[in-house]
Amino acid sequence: MKKVLGQALCLLTTLAMAFSVLLAIPVSTYAADTLPVNVEAEDCTLGNGAVITTNVYGTQYPGYSGDGFVWASNSGTITLEVTVPENAMYELSTRCWMYLGAEGETRMQVVSVNGKSYSNYFIPNQGKWIDYSFGYFYLEAGKTTIEIGSSGSWGFILYDTITFDYADMPDHIIDPTPCDPKATAETKALMKYLTGVYGKYVISGQQEIYGNGNDGNMELEFEYIYDKTGKYPAIRGFDFMNYNPLYGWEDGTTERIIDWVKNRGGIATASWHINVPADFTSYTPGDQLDWTNCTYKPTKSFDTAKCLDKTSKEYTYLMMAIEDLAEQLLILQDENIPVLFRPFHEAEGYNNTDGSGAWFWWGSGGAEVYKELWKLLYTTLTEEYGLHNLIWEVNLYTYANSFEWYPGDEYVDIVGYDKYEGSPNTWGTSAATTLFLSLVDYTNDTKMVALTENDVIPDIQNIVNEGAWWLYFCPWYGEFLTSSRFNDPVLLNTIYNSEYVITLDELPENLYEHDPIPDITYGDLNNDGKINSTDLSIMKRYLLKIISKFDVPEEAADLNGDGLINSTDFTILKRFLLKIITEFPVAKK
Repeated sequence: MKKVLGQALCLLTTLAMAFSVLLAIPVSTYAADTLPVNVEAEDCTLGNGAVITTNVYGTQYPGYSGDGFVWASNSGTITLEVTVPENAMYELSTRCWMYLGAEGETRMQVVSVNGKSYSNYFIPNQGKWIDYSFGYFYLEAGKTTIEIGSSGSWGFILYDTITFDYADMPDHIIDPTPCDPKATAETKALMKYLTGVYGKYVISGQQEIYGNGNDGNMELEFEYIYDKTGKYPAIRGFDFMNYNPLYGWEDGTTERIIDWVKNRGGIATASWHINVPADFTSYTPGDQLDWTNCTYKPTKSFDTAKCLDKTSKEYTYLMMAIEDLAEQLLILQDENIPVLFRPFHEAEGYNNTDGSGAWFWWGSGGAEVYKELWKLLYTTLTEEYGLHNLIWEVNLYTYANSFEWYPGDEYVDIVGYDKYEGSPNTWGTSAATTLFLSLVDYTNDTKMVALTENDVIPDIQNIVNEGAWWLYFCPWYGEFLTSSRFNDPVLLNTIYNSEYVITLDELPENLYEHDPIPDITYGDLNNDGKINSTDLSIMKRYLLKIISKFDVPEEAADLNGDGLINSTDFTILKRFLLKIITEFPVAKK
């Protein structure tokens, strides 16, 4: 690779700036004709506000390579030109140090490609040099100019090296097993279908208006789509917000879910804008309130953290709300209907892990409280109410600390992102690939990632080109779908009629069908009709990971019926063989 040698020396006095600096500005853009590109940041073209140095205001930042590093202030830019060999996905990364504020705080950098702003990136202060990826870019063959620190950046980043190479794209091979070990057969069947199409197709979706919006016309958005495309979405979004202990009323949501799944063959997803009294201090559990005195926004009188305290009024109220929700979900479970369930959505709000930036009350206690709140809802619904028809979706964002809001793999099936223009980026019809891949990385590509709410639907060709295989998209109701400001009807038609987009008529007729549940003889792990020491040895080998499966369904080894296979089951089997017990605990459930 050709190293640009032209330099200019600029001495800055200690009265003006209290640091030593050697300013080197190459006379031309750094050019690379082969991949990967691994270049010292000081060998790139530097714009005003970016200088080469070995310290900042007298503070040393040791550990850099080369002759120094580039200090990019608020307006400082670093530019390099690369020769892109083919139409493909590429990754831009750097070794850098964000040195301002406390550890964990971030500064935003904007990256531009060929003069067009691509995305905003929030680089965290970790008190050291870090490897940071600006994500993946779909680029066409030819000369490409990349600029780091474009207009809009907050800057003040130290850059050591810049790397450009082919992107290592994820495989999207997801385990179809739901996080709920007792998931119903229909729920397992739906998970199997979703994981089967994920990474190859995008499922179309649409949120309905709740209450009696659209003058009671709940089909307005769906008929709009059909009128423009000749198709209906495969997924319909619902909201259980009006089933609550305050002003609760029957708005027909549960019946519409039954109709959508049973009669129309669709898939249901549901959120839960659960309200609390706006003045919780004067509220007595059981009181009926007018809806105008209720809110799902943060309110000073409702302490979200107290929802975790069984002695609190907040906990009492939350349990009442969950009971109302469970009543509806049990109706659906009795109808063998699984639901993509997205409660406590958008909890993070603005990027504050202490909850100060929350949009909704369930996020106002901060990340740690939120995770415990999620787990409380999960365990209450699954264990107390016996609900196992839910596929659990959690909303996350892509700020530096967003992953702190993740409840854990054992409580989540799908990671969702709610994408609206200007929050924080204007994405247009792009695939929002950086968002998608950041969310994929959160769980090391072990969970599906969906566009659970949006205004502008990404152009399907961008999704295909860039490999941003969102599981589904789901525009919010009203103008978020119907206004051409958000969705051009011509492009909507192209998307809905693409071979890569699944619509209602393309869902399989046997979507919720499943293999018959086999007869299970608990404890007989080799299917020889006997329960003896051989089975004990098989279980031991399984627990030691010498073998990875049994000759029979795994449920046969779950002897206490808790959905797990562990040392407890081994002990139970051993006690059974020693005739200390005469039956397995699972038989009593």
